[in-house]
Amino acid sequence: MEIFMSLLVEMVGIDKSFGATKVLSDVQFSLERGSVHALMGENGAGKSTLMRILAGVYPPTAGSIRLRDEEVSFKSPKEARLAGVSTVFQEFALIPNLTVAENMFLGHEPRRKDGSIDSDEVVRRSRELLGDVFPQLEATAIVDTLTVAQQQAVEIAKGLTSNADVFIFDEPTAALNSTDVAHLFKVIRDLKAKGKAVVYISHRMNEVFELCDTITVMKDGAWVTTAKAQDFNLHSLVATMVGRELQNFFPRRSRETGEPMFEVSHLKLHDGGATVGFAVRKGEIIGLAGLEGQGQREIMRSVVGVETARAVTVRRRRSDASMSAVNVTSGFSNAIAAGIGFIPEDRKQEGLFLRLPIYDNIALGKQLNRNMASVAWRSVSKVREIIKSLRVAAADPGAPVGKLSGGNQQKVLLGRWLLSGVDILVIEEPTRGVDVGAKAEIYRLLRDFSDRGGAVIVSSREHSELIGLCDTILVVHNRRIVGKMPAADATEESILGTALGSSSADDPRAAVH
Repeated sequence: MEIFMSLLVEMVGIDKSFGATKVLSDVQFSLERGSVHALMGENGAGKSTLMRILAGVYPPTAGSIRLRDEEVSFKSPKEARLAGVSTVFQEFALIPNLTVAENMFLGHEPRRKDGSIDSDEVVRRSRELLGDVFPQLEATAIVDTLTVAQQQAVEIAKGLTSNADVFIFDEPTAALNSTDVAHLFKVIRDLKAKGKAVVYISHRMNEVFELCDTITVMKDGAWVTTAKAQDFNLHSLVATMVGRELQNFFPRRSRETGEPMFEVSHLKLHDGGATVGFAVRKGEIIGLAGLEGQGQREIMRSVVGVETARAVTVRRRRSDASMSAVNVTSGFSNAIAAGIGFIPEDRKQEGLFLRLPIYDNIALGKQLNRNMASVAWRSVSKVREIIKSLRVAAADPGAPVGKLSGGNQQKVLLGRWLLSGVDILVIEEPTRGVDVGAKAEIYRLLRDFSDRGGAVIVSSREHSELIGLCDTILVVHNRRIVGKMPAADATEESILGTALGSSSADDPRAAVH
């Protein structure tokens, strides 16, 4: 295989300010042909801003960029793409009412001789590319009908339609399952073999060590170090990123749990399907694990009324120790009234009001059981107390929550439910797109919640996360629970083995309690 090591991109002395706020200071960054370069750092370190400058989204306040040994100054992402820089951003930039194919070639569609868009060629090329990368995606599907994971795949495929020399992947696997990650890694390795330069931004350390040749670490908008990936190990990389060793990354598990607080029985997701049942005890964190698309999402959403199941019985423990029914089939409002909170995977679309201040997004926790048309209730001291206890990194709590990093946005959602007084929390993908330092904080917050007598149900594509965070793991396959194991005894192999070995060995009517 041919080895390419010539310098393709060189960024020197990059500064960036937004008004009086300086977010990048004298950053140096370079890319070599035929390499995969990891850009690491906590949320807010400046990684995405630096890449947005390279991609033409922002102009630098100071500094220079050289591409193929020529100085460039991109005025738009389109200009950068035409020059050979393709970017897959963490935040989706898809048009929901267009098809997968239309989104993939938006702005650079193949044309007929008369200048009109060749729709048949758009679909043909899309299917050809998807066949190599994400064969399960249909080119003619409408994007709005896709799951978050599928939309992430479309965003990646869209970036690959450019015949570029530089590919920037910003958290590309945050919503992908292991099969899709393997497909993506093959694509990236193929790009590397062709002499392309790849920038890879991810908070998943195992991916970085498996895929990348070089690692650059940024902190607080400044360059810290650049070295070969083999010169780091997990602990040294984390310490370089956060400026300290992260001791006890996962908090200790519950030493004992109480009586069941939340019981689900007779849950049927579709006609003719299996029934599902499980219980969560006081002080317990239960995790739903399994392969992507096996029903974890539907189970989580059905038990809180966000989606409607064919049938379900939900009961929760009251203050007098009695168990009473919650009519979740009538919608999420009944779950809220019963003291059950829900944090969705897509926090930006389904969880937060991005233009509202941090204050108001948290204060909604006291508004949830009131008339939503009334003036939003505020308790400045209570909200400030929540912000401080959650360690939300915000200079101004009156700033729009959309300006926060992913980890801090997730803390705001947690803060809303803490303020609301719920004692049962259902949370999808708690650390999607969150840096390693913020992950440790979120794990601590969830364990503090359970230690104070709460019960937590969590789903995650990262089985290692469920093993470290949870007390009990339920394995889901084909919309049924096929295994239950103590998290302390679980391994990624045992979870996958249970999921993969369940298709013929288990009674489809089985329910785990």
